[in-house]
Amino acid sequence: MNVGFIGLGLMGASMASNLQAAGHTLVVHDVRKPAAAPHVAAGAVWKDTPRAVAEAAEVVFTSLPGPPEVEQVAAGPEGLLDGVRAGSAVFDLSTNAPALVRRLDGLFAARGAHVLDAPVSGGPGGAKTRRLAIWVGGERAVYDRYRPLLEAMGDQPYYVGPVGAGAVAKLVHNCASFTIRAVLAEVFSMGVKAGVAPDLLWQAVRQGNSGRRRTFDVLAEKFLPGEFEPPSFALRLGHKDVSLATALGREVGVPMRLANLALEEITEALGRGWGDRDSSSFMLLEEERAGVEIKVPRERLQQILEQDGR
Repeated sequence: MNVGFIGLGLMGASMASNLQAAGHTLVVHDVRKPAAAPHVAAGAVWKDTPRAVAEAAEVVFTSLPGPPEVEQVAAGPEGLLDGVRAGSAVFDLSTNAPALVRRLDGLFAARGAHVLDAPVSGGPGGAKTRRLAIWVGGERAVYDRYRPLLEAMGDQPYYVGPVGAGAVAKLVHNCASFTIRAVLAEVFSMGVKAGVAPDLLWQAVRQGNSGRRRTFDVLAEKFLPGEFEPPSFALRLGHKDVSLATALGREVGVPMRLANLALEEITEALGRGWGDRDSSSFMLLEEERAGVEIKVPRERLQQILEQDGR
């Protein structure tokens, strides 16, 4: 295919190269023209503006730092919107705001074109080796049409839902990642200050219940099906464990801000009389506050796990 690619930075450069390796002809642009030199040397055609890229390609990928850059490239002066053709598509690979993607989709739809959000996860190493998840929101038929291009860049393209859904998935993933790391920094600091060598502590906890499973798999046990009886581990026991951990933090002089927030949640759930429910039942409190009900049939969860080979 004749493919446009805008944004040849740390991630974009490797994804563009993988498209070339798969045999696709590239039309490229970047705010730094030298960044395109390897791609031009491999046969890509340089264009001076995003508009010129849109005029030359049937599908355009953008890989940019964030929402301001995406909006400028898509709808600014000499942007993609000025040159887009009816029936063409723009896939934004950036980590973007769902509201902006939806607004841009409306602008491009008026020209007969499509916008899909397609943020990626896997880092620079994954971009080089094509070990990337690509979460796509937009029209399903457009996703299916251009899936071979997505597969040239990543080994796990996945259709999430309507426009904006891919961006939501990326924000859920990354926010969880940073929050989990903040908690790990807290509890490991406590553990080391309490006298355990960090390498031995890490080696030990990797073999525990949480250490042996993938991060998000725990959601399928109780939270997603919305089934908290019978308990796998009672909430009152979880309250005891977190209380002991925060007490140890006080004893050794380590602030435990996030652990204490978790303890507050568990304590509130205990106050509801949930002590003999599963230890995950405190997660229902956030559902209540958000005004959402999360309940997925176990058959559907099992289907997803089987599709993933687990």
